[in-house]
Amino acid sequence: MTAYLGVAHSATGRRWRGPTIEDDRRAEALARDAAIALPLARILLARGVAAADVPGHLAPRLRDLLPDPRSLRDMERAAARLNRAVTAGERIAIFADYDVDGGASAALLLDWLSARGRRATLYVPDRIDEGYGPNEPAMAMLAQDHSLIVCVDCGTLSHGPVAAATDAGADVLVLDHHLGGETLPPALAVVNPNRQDEDGTLSHLCAAGVVFLALVEAGRQLRDSGTAPPDLMAALDLVALATVADVAPLVGVNRAFVRTGLQVMARRERAGLRALADVARLDAAPDAHHLGFVLGPRVNAGGRVGRADLGARLLATRDPREALTLAQELDRLNDERRAIEAAVHLEAMAQAEARGTDGPLVWAAGEGWHPGVVGIVAARLKEATHRPAVVIGLDRGEGKGSGRSVAGVDLGAAVHRLQAEGLIARGGGHPMAAGLTLGQAQIGPAMERLAGLLARQGAGGGAGDLRIDGTIMPGAATVELVESLAAAGPFGAGAPAPRLALPEVTVTFAREVGSGGHLKLTLGDGAGARLEAIAFGAGEGPLGALLVPGARVHAAGRLELNRWQGRTSVQLRLEDAAPAAPFGG
Repeated sequence: MTAYLGVAHSATGRRWRGPTIEDDRRAEALARDAAIALPLARILLARGVAAADVPGHLAPRLRDLLPDPRSLRDMERAAARLNRAVTAGERIAIFADYDVDGGASAALLLDWLSARGRRATLYVPDRIDEGYGPNEPAMAMLAQDHSLIVCVDCGTLSHGPVAAATDAGADVLVLDHHLGGETLPPALAVVNPNRQDEDGTLSHLCAAGVVFLALVEAGRQLRDSGTAPPDLMAALDLVALATVADVAPLVGVNRAFVRTGLQVMARRERAGLRALADVARLDAAPDAHHLGFVLGPRVNAGGRVGRADLGARLLATRDPREALTLAQELDRLNDERRAIEAAVHLEAMAQAEARGTDGPLVWAAGEGWHPGVVGIVAARLKEATHRPAVVIGLDRGEGKGSGRSVAGVDLGAAVHRLQAEGLIARGGGHPMAAGLTLGQAQIGPAMERLAGLLARQGAGGGAGDLRIDGTIMPGAATVELVESLAAAGPFGAGAPAPRLALPEVTVTFAREVGSGGHLKLTLGDGAGARLEAIAFGAGEGPLGALLVPGARVHAAGRLELNRWQGRTSVQLRLEDAAPAAPFGG
């Protein structure tokens, strides 16, 4: 296949792939048949949307896409037990993971119980002292005073801790989405679309999506008994936040979750999210990008470098003053997290480069690296190398690591295989992210085996291709165009925002901004039209070396709206570039 715009090896080492002449013809036909703009038709065509399905894709409705909760195993039993506990006035505990998905899942349950006149005990384990998921001391302690424990975003692999609670007389419900093992823990119900005996139809759900479905089923059972259930539509802001922050694919019902949840969030009714948006100085209704890169990291900050339960408490509180206090603390912790992350990132990147970044896995391990930032640093390594990455922090011989993957490579399954083979103490996750615990002596053999497992899935086959959805010139990059393309959203994992190429543009201005090597650019077409651009982290690499004033390049990236002091303009988030032939060349 011919490289798009002739770019066979870009500044980041990638080959550009773009629409063919036949693709353009099909896009024109889709635009005509569905009565939509051609740029939008190109995006929908690339996602396999037929003309008859365009209306439903552009306006995904929850009523059309919501699956039957009972299609998941153990769902009816879990919902019935939850309803019974509420009716009988039993004491309920919620054991939640310390990330956004766990916090949002806990807040969903706390909201629902509050609407039914009940309270619950929230327990979020400390990342450093207790690690991920239920542990035996905490579960046994909760079982002493609670007859029902609901584990959210965790628990599927927690055989010992669940047994500790059930042995003490408590029932345990697991509402999770992490990859399950061959056997399940002795819980009353394990609702998880990634159990090995599920068909995978709903494997794209995050834990908050699973919890939402459980509450839908609980509401159906209440209606069948003549009781009006709480309204769940107002809770979709939490499901949207968790779906995007947990990098769940934006396909199927997840699109409706996020699209509807953003509409709910725009009403600013949830005290915690309202306070967090204000502290983060969001001056417009949030979009999916804000969920993943503005609000999500702040909710996560408590579990990474502060108190583990701060995020869940913020999302669940109805007190505006408490919400503001929590939001300010999380914002402060997020700044602290950034400083820690920057230091670890420099060390990890240097170590990974010394080891080599052209294999199927990039990894680094260091003594004293904060376990709360290793996942973020792994994501940075993945973005820089276009390969799955694992970063491990060591403390007195024990390593706690986190990994991030690339599209088409299931990291969670590979890490689960390592545990099954005895190469690590604990591990699991989902296709795009995983966590693991191992001894220092296990690191070398485990990473070697993991690299082999990932290579079998196709990881490491070069830097990969860069998919381009079409071309545009600076003068055509208008606010109206960006808003029309947004109709194909929400954009995120599994449904990326359209990437467009600007052929043969000139860098008329370039300077480094911020402390992360970011480049602020202006691209011109030679006829007076210009487009502002930002290239994050490009300053010291080959991309930065190319993007100098006067350079003539093909540029590729995603258009976004930049709002500042009441003014809205278009900006290119530049991801890649390649030299363009000189005029007359």
